[in-house]
Amino acid sequence: MEFQKTVLENGLRVVVIPQKDNPAVTVAVLVEVGSKYESKELNGISHFLEHMCFKGTENRPKAIQISTELDKLGASYNAFTSQEYTGYYAKVDKNHFEKALDIVSDIYLHQVFAEEEIEKEKGVIIEELNMYEDTPREKVVEKFAEVLYGDQPAGWYVGGRKEAIRAIKRSDFVDYRKNHYVAGATTVVVAGSVNEKDVLEKVKQVFSGMSTTPKAGKLAVSENQLAPQLLVVDKDLEQSHIALGVRAYDLFDDRRYIATVIASILGGGMSSRLWAEVREEMGAAYYVRCDTDELTDSGYLVVHAGVENGKLATVVEKILAEFKRLKGELVGPDELQKTKDQIIGRLMLGLETSDAVAFYYGMQELLTKVLLKPEELADKIQQVTAENIKEVANEIFCDHKLNLAVIGPVGDGSKLKSVLKID
Repeated sequence: MEFQKTVLENGLRVVVIPQKDNPAVTVAVLVEVGSKYESKELNGISHFLEHMCFKGTENRPKAIQISTELDKLGASYNAFTSQEYTGYYAKVDKNHFEKALDIVSDIYLHQVFAEEEIEKEKGVIIEELNMYEDTPREKVVEKFAEVLYGDQPAGWYVGGRKEAIRAIKRSDFVDYRKNHYVAGATTVVVAGSVNEKDVLEKVKQVFSGMSTTPKAGKLAVSENQLAPQLLVVDKDLEQSHIALGVRAYDLFDDRRYIATVIASILGGGMSSRLWAEVREEMGAAYYVRCDTDELTDSGYLVVHAGVENGKLATVVEKILAEFKRLKGELVGPDELQKTKDQIIGRLMLGLETSDAVAFYYGMQELLTKVLLKPEELADKIQQVTAENIKEVANEIFCDHKLNLAVIGPVGDGSKLKSVLKID
């Protein structure tokens, strides 16, 4: 899977991945900004700004104009915001590339932030926040970040706080966009049935006038944990939702590949250790999985599960026992190879579509500026040894990196506190 990377004179980065046999093309514009760049007073503005980009531009003043044009193309389109990035994209038939580029770039470059639209969208954002309050499986993800990082940008919810959302003004959007939506922080990615030279020429035409102002930075993540941490949201639910994990590695640490293999051994599928133990043997959960998350200056490994209330403490103990087992026992060769093959197989299958390819390369370029082909990433996974796993397990599975967030009828969590230990 070949790609072409170009840095324009203004600092904007362009990545083109031609796929001559793909009937579709994805155009994505990604920018280095998310909730970790916010102040507490403006918590949620990155996500709010993403919404506002669809509410009218200089060329398409009404939201309905944007959606109608994209729908006429049969486009799959959306936007997203995370802790460190925001993205806008459209996937279209290959014959509509130029139109998709025109619309997505217009959304990104020419927002108008109409006052009346801002006020209306506040209600939409707050209802989105309410939806997550009523979705504990999703809410516990937010709570895990809170228990990990506390009252700093890394610990704040991407969607923001209601009081902050209600107070945001048009001038806040204008200033925030000026400080962050600059050429040097922007990556344009095009994947699909396109000609590289044609794409580059058209992207230059559209984005050459972008601001070259230096981008505003973010606060470095502070991590000074000394003991296991527990955050409990006592709520009357039919099951308890947990996020149990440890601090791990950022995007620039090669040990993250080892952590990825560990996560898959623990909860990467229906043959994983935790699935077999917690769901099949104990019958205590419908879902249980383990993931890693890596950003530019922080990372973690976490197990998510929805657990029968009466078995909550027992399930936590079982998960911690599996953490401890990896510290003391080498993973057998058959299990290790099965896990590697699973990770690599899912990676390759996940790159069947132009949008998946665009995000695969685009996120790498945006956050690390280093592009690994899928085959190179697969090689990183294949190089992981049982000894590597044991070494990393002993580094990350320890009490002073252990964190648990729970939403459910758990009272003050005193029973959980007594079992929350690995060492």
